[in-house]
Parts: sequence; structure tokens; C-alpha cells
Amino acid sequence: MKVLVIGGGAREHALCRSLSLDPDVTALHCAPGNAGIAEVAELHPVDQLDGEAVARLATGLGADLVVVGPEAPLVAGVADAVRAAGIPAFGPSREAAQLEGSKAFAKDVMAGAGVPTARSYVCTTPEEIDEALDAFGAPYVVKDDGLAAGKGVVVTDDLAVARAHALACDRVVIEEYLDGPEVSLFAITDGTTVLPLRPAQDFKRALDGDEGPNTGGMGAYSPLPWADPKLVDEVLETVLQPTVDELRRRGTPFSGLLYAGLAITGRGVRVIEFNARFGDPETQVVLARLRTPLAGVLLNSANGTLDDQAPLSWSDEAAVTVVVASHNYPDTPRTGDPIEGLGEIAEQDAPHAYVLHAGTKRDGDAIVSAGGRVLSVTAVGTDLAEARERAYAAVGRIRLDGSQHRTDIARKAAEA
Repeated sequence: MKVLVIGGGAREHALCRSLSLDPDVTALHCAPGNAGIAEVAELHPVDQLDGEAVARLATGLGADLVVVGPEAPLVAGVADAVRAAGIPAFGPSREAAQLEGSKAFAKDVMAGAGVPTARSYVCTTPEEIDEALDAFGAPYVVKDDGLAAGKGVVVTDDLAVARAHALACDRVVIEEYLDGPEVSLFAITDGTTVLPLRPAQDFKRALDGDEGPNTGGMGAYSPLPWADPKLVDEVLETVLQPTVDELRRRGTPFSGLLYAGLAITGRGVRVIEFNARFGDPETQVVLARLRTPLAGVLLNSANGTLDDQAPLSWSDEAAVTVVVASHNYPDTPRTGDPIEGLGEIAEQDAPHAYVLHAGTKRDGDAIVSAGGRVLSVTAVGTDLAEARERAYAAVGRIRLDGSQHRTDIARKAAEA
């Protein structure tokens, strides 16, 4: 099987790493990719938002499957263009991707499907914003209706901050605050059958102790030793399957990766948000534990044959990933700094720990930073404590001027 992966972040590096280990994959391509992905896949320049350009590339390569990684190409209809060219694509249509592209659309689908979620208001005027903020009170949860790369949500006790964020959005969803720990649960679906993966937890805030601004994610771990063993079955029954059924009923079937961001509240499981693609950095830890070869599962989703898929096989090991970010992230990050120590990790920490590249590029003989989140250092171990120890040992070998990372990823769960 020849596979083309679209994207260039750590999520795509995780996907490419898993695909490169799949004996059924005879050729692996990525566009545009990054310096780390270049080690396992052949890179190609492409405008990943241009569906026709992606379809031309896939056709020229003779790809048997195209995997669309990021949300923006999905919302732009790239998977539709690939399918129109007669090539199976893993990823939802433009219409179905609105589940992530529009918070208001997602709320409407959840209402139709009877999915438990936070009460909310969709606001477009200052008057509606003020009424909604007053109705719910603090903590205020304010979400940009459109795509915002994981940074469009503000949760704050400060009314002025909440109002300023709401006013800066064209359309905004203001909702009640959901208490309790958060869980990310991915499911692969072909529009009918839903195949849940293993849950993970990510860390959105920039600083230790969940302080600082929201980010795209600073680390993750799996499994969740504190979670109810029945959680996955419950979420499949009350959230994932009803959502897929509702979208099919509406004539916009969803195939690809359905990501449910959940809050485990005192009143039960509630959906915080849906995403239409693998989450970053949770993908890094979920795929680290997946034993079933990945390509066939993704192809079954793309071809509508997921009911033929054998049950997935999982490692009993734990996985932890720690994001190394550039100076000043999540504000305007500094780029172009050389990254050293990657070879040492490959020599001294493999195979238990490895580095997935997020924002990197090659500059001559050097690999330099090229984004806010630069690297995802991922490790596995017999339990979370060992996986944490291995991940942070590898992080300690990385030399990137001004870099930052959280020191408490998975700490509480490992100590529980």
C-alpha cells in the first residue's frame, strides 16, 4: 500500500511513524512534512489547503490511501477533492468537518443526537454576549465559533477578559463551566461503524499546575488509571455512536477520526468539544500503545468497511509525551534556533523513548525550530512512572535556546 499523509506536525510524525512500521505499507509519503518526518517518509511540497493540488500529488504518486492530518485542510474540503479523484481518503468531508469547524454546528448536532454537553448560547452581538456571560457567571467559558488551532477557548474568572475575547470573535459560543477531569477519546469511524481507541489526557495550559495561557497542548499520557473501566463503552453508547448516527441521518456522514473532548463531571460525562481529526499531543501516546497495524484500519474507514475490522490490539504499557516549545510560546514564538541532542536520544534512549517533530525544519546540516511547539518527546514504560522517567530523561538531553516544557505531565496519575 502506498500512503500519503497530509500535514507537518507531531501528530503527522506520529502517524507516519506508525505507518512506517506497518508491513503492508510499501511506500510512505508526506506533504509538506518536517525534518523528523523526512527520516521515515518522502517529503513533497504542497499547499495543504488546496484540495486540487493534494489530489494531483496523490494521483501522481499512485497513492492507495491519503490520510489528512490537520483540521484546516479537512474544513477546506481536501478529503472531498481526493475522493473525487478516485483515491480513498481518511478524513471527513468538508460538511462533516464542520463538527470541528463550527462550535455552533457541533452544539446543534449534539442536541439532535441527545448527546450530553454543557448548556450554551451562540452570540453575535455585544448585547447577546453580555446576557450570556451574566446568565452563566464565573468561571466564564468563551469559545470562538471557528477554527483557532486549539487556542480559541478562554476559561477565566475575569469578566473583562471573557468579554474581550467574545467581542474579538465574529460568532462566539458561551457556555456553562464543566467541572471534573478531562479525557480525550478518539474513535475511528466509516460513517456507520464506530471503533473507539484508548482514552488519553492532555495538558492544555502552558505552565506547571495548569497555570498560564491555553496552548495547543503541552503533553499527554495514556492509559488513565483513575478512569472508570466502563468509560469507553459508556462514551461509545451515549456520545460517539449517536453523533455518527445523527450526522448520517442529516445526509452528512462522518468518516475518519472523531475526537470527543470530555469532562467527567459530578453529573456524569459531558462533551466539551468535538474535533474532526487526531488530537495533538494525544495521538502520540495513543499510537505508541496501538499494536494493530495502522494502515488497514484507516483504509477500512476510508472504504466504509470498518465492520470487517478485527478488534484492535493494545500494549499494556503506559505512554507519556512531553512537548518542548520554543521561546515565548504560545505568544509569537521565536524560530530558527538550532536543536541539539536528538542523536543522543536515538543512541541512548531508544527504543523506549523517541522524538516526534512538530515545528522543525532542516537548515543545512542543522535542524532548527520552525514553530511554537517544536518537539514531542514520547516514551513508553511498564507504568506511567517509568514512562514519565524515560520521557523526562530524554527531554533533558535536548538543547534548544529559550525552550520551555512542563515538568508535571502525568505526575498526579503516576503517583496515584
